[in-house]
Amino acid sequence: MHVVIINGSPRVQKYSNTEKIIAAFAKGLSEKGSTFEAYAISNRKTWDMIRDAYLKNDEILIALPLYVECVPGLLLEFLETLPQKDKHTRLSFLLQSGFSEGCQLRCGEAFLEKLPGYLGVRYGGCLVKGDNFAIRFLDEEKQTQITKPYQTMGELFAEGEGFFREEAKKFTGPEYFSLPMRLMIGLIHKTIAKKMLQKVAASLGCSGPLDEKVWETGRIGGK
Repeated sequence: MHVVIINGSPRVQKYSNTEKIIAAFAKGLSEKGSTFEAYAISNRKTWDMIRDAYLKNDEILIALPLYVECVPGLLLEFLETLPQKDKHTRLSFLLQSGFSEGCQLRCGEAFLEKLPGYLGVRYGGCLVKGDNFAIRFLDEEKQTQITKPYQTMGELFAEGEGFFREEAKKFTGPEYFSLPMRLMIGLIHKTIAKKMLQKVAASLGCSGPLDEKVWETGRIGGK
């Protein structure tokens, strides 16, 4: 099997969580003897090259992050440039998010399920997984720990059945957290997680408090 993998994130590859997930997934493909070629739509200069690969190959995988419950606008813009193909082509998706519960990603998944029909191709399923927000802020060892399960999914995908097998469905994890879990997570976010996010924000150049209401201080636009 040869797979064209398209990173549908608007974020440049260096800072893309989706890119790191793709790397692990592609490693799994290779372990099973499959080959792949990978592209990223964040670089508009490569769009002609990506379209050409899409037209010449029959196994396409688009990996993307969830943006405000659905597909990033830049990816939608790119998809509008794709021509119609036929059922010889299979289009599958890897949908990832910072949200942890599977229910948070179902709206995006529902759209992706319809998308192949608009393009005239077959649907190969959608691998859904959340809790990926922190990947790019972690050291290499911890990144590997988080993304390694995607390598297993790459091995599974190489067997040719897309993402319809039970292993892929279970990969999402919990659809909803229990009430005790939600209460514990709420407490963590108000304490430990808040301090961690403040450190991350400071490393990105943020000097103000995370809960600052800029519309009240009159500092919108740097004023």
